Amino acid sequence: MSRINHFDLRSFDLNLLVAFDALMQERSVTRAATRLKVGQPAMSHSLSTLRVLLQDELFVRVGTVMQPTAYAFALAEPIRVALAQIQAALHAPSIFEPATEERTFRLGFSSEVELLLIPELTARLRRAAPGVRLLSRQTGSDEVHRLLDDGTLDLAVGCFQAVAQRHKAQFLFEQALSCVFNPGQLDIGMPISLTDYLALPHALVTLTDSLQGCLEAALDAIDAKLNVVSASSEFLSVLATVAASPTITTIPTRMAQLYGPRFGLAAGPAPLDLTLPAVSMVWSARLDQDPASSWFRTEVADTLRAFEQETGTAPRQRSRTELTLELAGAR
Repeated sequence: MSRINHFDLRSFDLNLLVAFDALMQERSVTRAATRLKVGQPAMSHSLSTLRVLLQDELFVRVGTVMQPTAYAFALAEPIRVALAQIQAALHAPSIFEPATEERTFRLGFSSEVELLLIPELTARLRRAAPGVRLLSRQTGSDEVHRLLDDGTLDLAVGCFQAVAQRHKAQFLFEQALSCVFNPGQLDIGMPISLTDYLALPHALVTLTDSLQGCLEAALDAIDAKLNVVSASSEFLSVLATVAASPTITTIPTRMAQLYGPRFGLAAGPAPLDLTLPAVSMVWSARLDQDPASSWFRTEVADTLRAFEQETGTAPRQRSRTELTLELAGAR
């Protein structure tokens, strides 16, 4: 395809081509104006402008008919073909067939959500859309909107929000916390008391230099510290640690329900009053009406919804009052 000179086209009102085609079809300024639903003076003005821009009379009156010049005849077919192609492009339905689509979707995740979603989503897509591939990466809240804007990510799933009109968001689920341990390593009754919880050795997930990890804010709120003996940035590393040693960990309930049994671990509600941010998916508004992107977002939501139906509701967390009284008794 030849390169388009956008500056050259910008100086030419493309509506004049529509007027030219109507004049070719009707051979009358009056009938062409009626076809385009404009006044006769407006159509006459369009013809005058065309004559000036194209340096040709284009249409010459012969009796009651406007006869095209040789130059007009030469222009007529390519202009009509171009207008037909534009019309077809504007009205063509967007078609997306998952079974035959060849495409890579790029996802950004926060924290553990990648482990919750990618395995089941991959299995789901292999059945419904074998040509679709997934490319995922850990993404921070400080960079997620930029990555969506520049097209590095098609979708972000995690503790993210739409912070501008150029982004769209959909709530997925609320988070809760569970305690997880190996009953072969620790003899603990459930639900675990705050006294036992504070005394036991902990393995935690941390993304900072703090041993208290992601629970630090919640612990500060009740003026407590955990006996942390191991901290890692990977959830599976922490679960493996708890499986192999007399330690306990506190992780999101969905992670506990999905991966705890695979490591032979028991789980129960965490005795912490912690408000965790909800998990949502965020995408660029420019992809909001794209059929492929819309289908993919539905697959993501349905995958997480199916997990929720299988596992049921997360256990209730204790209130701040309950925790304060129990902490006082522990001291």
